[in-house]
Amino acid sequence: MSVHLPPLPPTPGDEYQPAGRSIADLVAEEHRQLLELARRLTEPGPDPRYGRDVLVAALSRHLSGEEQYLLPAVRHAVEGAKPLVDEVVAGDVELLRALRGLTDDGLTDVAARIEAHARAVDPLVQRLCASATEEELVRLGNRLEIAEEAAPTRPHPAIPHHAPWNRIVEPAVGLIDKVRDVLSGRHTRLDELTEPPPR
Repeated sequence: MSVHLPPLPPTPGDEYQPAGRSIADLVAEEHRQLLELARRLTEPGPDPRYGRDVLVAALSRHLSGEEQYLLPAVRHAVEGAKPLVDEVVAGDVELLRALRGLTDDGLTDVAARIEAHARAVDPLVQRLCASATEEELVRLGNRLEIAEEAAPTRPHPAIPHHAPWNRIVEPAVGLIDKVRDVLSGRHTRLDELTEPPPR
């Protein structure tokens, strides 16, 4: 069973491979970075500058991208994955709720929820890799990156979390978030930290 993606335009030669990174590599890297940032924020000592704002923004974008492209692909391509995907989405909604108005007191809970999210998603990614071609994984990775660029930078647990509605609503909400970020001077990128998590 393969992932449902629109066909690519015809290209010369049979060895065409789309440019970009596999969705598996992207998700694994993002999980590492989010877990590292959460760990640094919960440990004693100076927090990375802007750390909490960046964690909220990066995690909001990450969850949005996964819900728009990774989880629908898993649901379509991996037999019997629907209840597991539904559990992940329910956990994502609770994580977004925990991010709303995040204070230092809530960081430990959020860090534990990020770990639980990664433990739930990583096996689904492995199962997707077994069901999809490398070309499909790269094309999904490209879509994930595009979705994350347009995604909200603040938690919105009440908006739709299933395709196709999230692909329509989240970019509009993301635009509003980005305007608010610019007007308030809020930092939202990992590379804006004094010590960004390693890639």
